[in-house]
Amino acid sequence: MNMAQYGRIEIHLADLLEKSGLSKNKLCHRAEMQRTQINGYCNNTISRLDIDVLARLCYALNCEINDLLEYIPPDQKDAD
Repeated sequence: MNMAQYGRIEIHLADLLEKSGLSKNKLCHRAEMQRTQINGYCNNTISRLDIDVLARLCYALNCEINDLLEYIPPDQKDAD
């Protein structure tokens, strides 16, 4: 089964960090997370989302979940 046929979730943490002016170190402190975790979310390299982590990120960045996550549907040509 090819996961690309279902689309993907894109994480916009790097964009939100840039807009907020927070450093990764400051975010680590506010969200009580390891820098490697933050990097994984910034680089979209995580394979499973953790709802507790998402809640911490939304709290630390004072944002909504839809600011952080975006569903990207599959290309129509790939879905067939």
